[in-house]
Amino acid sequence: MLSEQEQRVLAECDASFEETLALTETLVREYSVLGQEQGALSAMEQALTRLELPVERVAMDAPSLLSHPQHAPVAWSGAGRYCLVSALNRDAPGRHLVFNGHLDVVPAEPIDTWTRPPWEPWRQDGWLYGRGAGDMKAGVAAMIMAVAAVRRAGVAIKTPLTLQTVIEEECSGNGALACVNAGYGGDFVLIPEPFGPCLYTGQTGVLRFRIRVDGEPAHVLDAAAGSDAIETMQTLMPALKAFEAELNAEREPPYDAYDHPFNLNVGRFEGGNWASSVAAHAEIEGRIGFAPGVAPAEIMQRFEACVARAHRDLGLAGEAPQVEFHGFRSPGHLVDLEAPGIGLLDECHQALTGRPPEHYLSTCITDLCAFHVAGGVPGTCYGPVAERIHGIDERVDIESIRHTLKAYALFVCRWQQGAG
Repeated sequence: MLSEQEQRVLAECDASFEETLALTETLVREYSVLGQEQGALSAMEQALTRLELPVERVAMDAPSLLSHPQHAPVAWSGAGRYCLVSALNRDAPGRHLVFNGHLDVVPAEPIDTWTRPPWEPWRQDGWLYGRGAGDMKAGVAAMIMAVAAVRRAGVAIKTPLTLQTVIEEECSGNGALACVNAGYGGDFVLIPEPFGPCLYTGQTGVLRFRIRVDGEPAHVLDAAAGSDAIETMQTLMPALKAFEAELNAEREPPYDAYDHPFNLNVGRFEGGNWASSVAAHAEIEGRIGFAPGVAPAEIMQRFEACVARAHRDLGLAGEAPQVEFHGFRSPGHLVDLEAPGIGLLDECHQALTGRPPEHYLSTCITDLCAFHVAGGVPGTCYGPVAERIHGIDERVDIESIRHTLKAYALFVCRWQQGAG
């Protein structure tokens, strides 16, 4: 049953819906891949200011962040990089609610395979298209506009509430960690990742790795005089897939419900420098998923041993490959479904749909990790419906954005009342 006040808030969500879509499109136009997030951050800062929400920058190079045990080492400097928070009622009594969403996106190449340029949002047949439209700029717009709709409906937000828009979710998790480290962990966090209106119940751990193989260059007229690093790397690849199979053979509940929940992906392969020269180097980058409850350090050690063993057992030429870990080294975890806020989200979903939400156990990772591991803060993901994320012609269902907007606004109202 919806109160008169809640009905007024939901009506304001409908009135603000086109504005929500426009904000999504504004963010999509800013092609915010790693190192190019400034446009999206500036657009977000302008939107928060327009909505009369406070804005604060959280630096990505704070000494306490760089020395944090959960900080992921990266190859780039954090100098000048930042995330944005909008903190309401910072010193007020009551439970602190956090909404968190990321503004960074993965590269869209090959761009010529898209129907339109990926930074040019378009709507068609109930979908909004563009890189990051689903993952996760629509969710960010919905969470921001949900707070605006509550205030526009005349409902006072009296307890602490913080909106966070972060970067580096796609590669390190350091953006969300920066917010937690700066004191914005809160008591409960909601993240509108595009997994649909489901209760997100868990996620895998993730490591990012880099392997480099060095060969011996030679002119192709006498290829046998050299050692081809590309061929060596190709010979090593089956050992990586065998390691992936080993991790999946060890799966335990609840991940035993999946045939193959822990994925090892090689996302970049680079090697050689001249078509008529034997390749002197080859390098791959990828990520490994692994089970909750397993420490990243254990997977790192096992992976290094796997690569060294394969190089030795296959009798490959040259020195043992160099294995490095950069970016994510994040443990997985299972969501505490008894945490304050989970029952309230369930209640809000039922109030809007008339049925309980489905549960979703993920085979990837989100910024929940920073809150759970670094801050001990419970939370979950609940957001729009998207398709082809990280793929060609990424798109988000427009009506699912409306649902997320309303669910978050209703959650804010009831959170104020101490429900959940």
